[in-house]
Amino acid sequence: MEESLRILKPYLRGLPLIVAAMIIGYLVMNQYLKYVTPKYESVSRLRLADIDEGVPNSNLFKDFDVFVTTNKIASEIEVIKSQILIDKALNQLDFEVEMYRVGKMRTTELYDDSPFIVEFLSLDNRLYDRTFNLKIRNKDTYTLTDPHGAEFRAAFGDTLSLDDAELIVSLNKDLFNSRNNVDLVDDYQFKKLSRSELISQIKRDLTVMPVDRDVAVIRLIFASPHPTKAARFPDALAQAYIEDYISNKSEAARVTMNFLDEQVSEVSRKLSEIERNIEAYRNQENITNIRQESETILREVSQMRIQQTNLLMSLEAINELNSYVQDGAENFELLAPNFEAFTDLLSTELIKKVKELRAEKRDLLLIYTPREERVQVIDEKLNDIYAYLIESISNTRRNLEIKYENLSRDIALAELQLVDFPEKERLLTILQREFEIYQASYNFLNEKKIEAEIAHAASISFHRIIEFAEIPKAPFSPNYIILKIVAALLAGGAMLVFIFLVHTLKARVNDQITIESTSTIPVVAATPKLSSVDKLQQFFLHQANKLEAKKLIKEGRTITINAFSDREGKTFHAMHLAEALSKQNRNVLLIDVDNITGLSQAGAKEIHKLNDTLSVTHLQHSDFTFYTNNQVADLLLELSNGFDLTIVANSNLETQLSLQIMKATDINLVVLDSRLTPAKKVSLIDLLKDEFALEHIYFILNRAGYNPNIVVEISEWLLKKSGLKVNPYKTLTYV
Repeated sequence: MEESLRILKPYLRGLPLIVAAMIIGYLVMNQYLKYVTPKYESVSRLRLADIDEGVPNSNLFKDFDVFVTTNKIASEIEVIKSQILIDKALNQLDFEVEMYRVGKMRTTELYDDSPFIVEFLSLDNRLYDRTFNLKIRNKDTYTLTDPHGAEFRAAFGDTLSLDDAELIVSLNKDLFNSRNNVDLVDDYQFKKLSRSELISQIKRDLTVMPVDRDVAVIRLIFASPHPTKAARFPDALAQAYIEDYISNKSEAARVTMNFLDEQVSEVSRKLSEIERNIEAYRNQENITNIRQESETILREVSQMRIQQTNLLMSLEAINELNSYVQDGAENFELLAPNFEAFTDLLSTELIKKVKELRAEKRDLLLIYTPREERVQVIDEKLNDIYAYLIESISNTRRNLEIKYENLSRDIALAELQLVDFPEKERLLTILQREFEIYQASYNFLNEKKIEAEIAHAASISFHRIIEFAEIPKAPFSPNYIILKIVAALLAGGAMLVFIFLVHTLKARVNDQITIESTSTIPVVAATPKLSSVDKLQQFFLHQANKLEAKKLIKEGRTITINAFSDREGKTFHAMHLAEALSKQNRNVLLIDVDNITGLSQAGAKEIHKLNDTLSVTHLQHSDFTFYTNNQVADLLLELSNGFDLTIVANSNLETQLSLQIMKATDINLVVLDSRLTPAKKVSLIDLLKDEFALEHIYFILNRAGYNPNIVVEISEWLLKKSGLKVNPYKTLTYV
């Protein structure tokens, strides 16, 4: 925070200058704007037609724009800005003649509010775009000056013949009838613009832009010094674009109709020829519907293959069953055959019967032996059933083999029929494809022919103006408020730059941070701007105590206060520090080397007592110029003899005597003024310290934190020059 305030201090000081600069900039811009020719702007909005849209629920109108590709907004904008369309729009307007009212500071363009009308009957090409001057001093006559400087006097309504032109200047009766206070007497100018110059002006002031990237609505913006012209041209250009679109569409439809008539006849002839070729080929190959026939055969083959697969599976299963049964025929009752492929009802009943007989045999064996007649009867029955099953399985296998062979033969015969189908189908497809191509072309051409007839007959377009331009009531340029604000800000910014440059070039000490960042010599005191005697005395008493606490003030010491100039406050600090120390009942000697204070009324080296505890002397004599360092040291020792402390207000730094006194002094205090001392002087003290081996040297910052603005400084300077400034310390007895 402190660093920010430190940076802002120069600008806070110059705040009145910044405010004054901003006010001056504002007033200058305000005065300038009085003589600037304003420009008015008006906007018209045009919605572009969309190929996919039309009047709702009307297919007929939707097809009006079938010959227009999907609108590209950017391309349509370029069409609207084209020279051809601007020329067509200008044919509907009377912009060729420009008229101006000539004032002392500004020339104002007139249009429908011109008190006179100029009609050119003939004009040489050399006079296009050149200015005619017109002076009207009464309601009957006028004086005209042509571009060559020749003057002509004529009455309103008369035909005026010039060397290269013939024209009529008449009063605008409509304007006089609509207004009561028309100012006619004045100086005017007019000129007739060539079409190329007029188009160039229009293109310069015309802006065409989309409302949004994905919205087919275009804004036509036109700027003109006259509000009526600004409003009329966008609507005229939009209307010219629509009319040009309809004209181009109708012409394109007419050319297309002629072309389509020729193409329809040619395609119809070829279509009939292909139809006859297809018919002859069908009769030759005896083809009814080759696709259905092939599909029927393929479907039959597919079904037979499915049956063949099922038979093959059943045959394999029965073969496996037969092999299993044959291998175990001697012990049939121990077999467990899989009858999954042998599932007729009779076999099922036999299996059930076998299970019943086996169950019955097991019951009998519980009672009787295997030789029992009943048991043997059951065995015979089971053997009969086993023999029947074996024979049945064998017959079933032979039957399935016969069916499989017959089905394979039928499949081969059916597939044989399909051998020549691909060739027939290929040839027929070629003929059919050619027929379909010409048929599609025929249908398309007939459809487009009808659409072209509709488009040629329709004199409407879905391009339409959705917002007409209005006569602007206020100019858009210049923007008075913004320009005034910008002028004020620029002036304030320029003053900020000026303050920065001045602050950088002056490079004063400014604050304690600047001293500490430049030098290794410590700052032992910072004296603020003191505005009253009480504050002055309290501060230096406190400062004396602080210096004593820092062991800089001791009994018998000589303290020299130095500065590069007296304006930096060396005498001020020496005098008031001596006075503060004397109030502490110390016997203090103030040596004012150059007698700047004028307190010493005696000669050089002679001590003059101001009061009981404070004495003063000076060294203002040419003899001291020839003193050596030792002589100066002896002189100071002699003068300070008998005093508790000696305060020396030294000569300006870098003089011979000042350096000798600094060398002979116990403590050296260098006063730097925050508003006067250049920052580069700080490093010079370091050089002096090193060069002359000065010990116990310290800085005092005068007017620390003092940051007056420029108004305060100027006021103080004026008061000082006028003698009206009152010394706030005049009540001090020693001042």
